[in-house]
Amino acid sequence: MPLPLEETESKEQKRIGLIGSGFISKGLVMLIEPRHDLQIHRILTRSRIEERQDFPRPDLLTNSYEEMLQDADLILEASGDIFSSTAVLEMALERSIPVITMNAELQITTGSCLARKGFITEAEGDQPGCLAALREEVLQMGLSPLVYGNLKNFLNRNPTLEEMQFWAAKSGNSVENITSFTDGTKVQIEQALVANGLGAAIIRPGLCGLARDSVHEGGIELAEKAKAMGTTVSDYLLSAKIPPGVFVTAECDPCHKVYLRYYKMGEGPYYTFVRNYHLCHFEAMKTIDRVLGGGEVLINNSLQPRISVAAIAKRDLLAGHRIKKAIGSFELRGEAVNIRDQPDHIPIGLLQNARLKEDIRAGETVTFDRVSIPESLALQFWQKGAGI
Repeated sequence: MPLPLEETESKEQKRIGLIGSGFISKGLVMLIEPRHDLQIHRILTRSRIEERQDFPRPDLLTNSYEEMLQDADLILEASGDIFSSTAVLEMALERSIPVITMNAELQITTGSCLARKGFITEAEGDQPGCLAALREEVLQMGLSPLVYGNLKNFLNRNPTLEEMQFWAAKSGNSVENITSFTDGTKVQIEQALVANGLGAAIIRPGLCGLARDSVHEGGIELAEKAKAMGTTVSDYLLSAKIPPGVFVTAECDPCHKVYLRYYKMGEGPYYTFVRNYHLCHFEAMKTIDRVLGGGEVLINNSLQPRISVAAIAKRDLLAGHRIKKAIGSFELRGEAVNIRDQPDHIPIGLLQNARLKEDIRAGETVTFDRVSIPESLALQFWQKGAGI
C-alpha cells in the first residue's frame, strides 16, 4: 500500500532507474507511480521509443544508459537480457548504485562477478527470491532447512513451435519465454541460482524433479536425500495438481515436535512450509523497500558459485549451425550441473550468436571446444565468476 502522504511528503523521493520495457517493467511503473516516496527516474529500452505508445510512461523511456544511470538511487534490471545488461550493471555498481535484478538468467551467468563489484540482489517475486524470503522465515522460527524447492506444473523437454505459439498467444507472453518455461530451462536456472545463493547442493545433474502430487510427501523424499548427502539441496516437484510457488522442507530440535504436531504440521521429523504463489513485480516492491531501507542482499549468485546451467541439444545439430539464442530455443535446453564435474561445459546463457564447430547429437552437452562464441564482457565475467 502507498504510504500516507503526511508520512512521506517531507521525505526525499528515491529515484529508480529501470532496465527493460517489457511486461514486468510496465507493471513496476504502475506500482511505483502512486508511491510518494519513490520516483521512476528513467527506463532504459532497446526498442524504438517512438513506437512504444503502449508503455505507461513513454516520456521516461531512453536508449541512453547514461541518462538512466545519472542521479539514480537504485537500478532495477528486468529486461531478461544478459549481454547488454551486464555492461550497464557494471557501470551502476562502479558508481556505488545498488542493483536489484529480476533476471535469474543474468545472475547465474555473470552475477557472481558483478557481486564482487558492489551490491546486487535478485528480487523477491520470482521463485529464487521467494525461496530466499521463505528461508528467512523458517530460520527465524528456529528450524533448519533441508530442501529449497520449486513447484512446477508442466514439463515437456522438446515442445513444438506450434504448441508454444498457442500457449504464448493464450498467456500474452513471448514464444521464447513460454518455451524456456515448458522445456525446464527456467526451473533449472532458478534452482541453480538458489543453490549458489543459499549454499545448497544439487542431488544430480538436471535435478530430480520428482513427480509428486503432495508437496509434503515430495518434500520428505527430497529431505531424506539431503540428509543422506549431509547438505541442504535445491530441487523441484512436478505435478499439475500442486499450486505454483515454492516450499522449504526443514527439521528442528525434537523438543519442538509436540508443538508442531499441535499446529497441524505433522509428525516430523521433516516439516514443509509452502508459499503457493509468486507474484513477480508485485513482490519486487518489497525488495525495493528492503534495499532502500538498508537491508541485506536477499539472494544473488554468491561470490564462489558451484552450480551452473549447461546447454543440452534437443535435436541433432550440424557443424556450422548458428545459434541465435539458446534460452527459449527449439535447439537447446538448460540443465543444472556442478561446475567442478563439468568444467568444460558452456553456460546456456552465453550461447548467443554462436556457431557450432562440429556436429552435436540430441542429448549431448555443448562444451567450449565444440562451439565458437563471440568475445564479450559476459563471457569474461562468467570465467572470472566461476574461477575458470
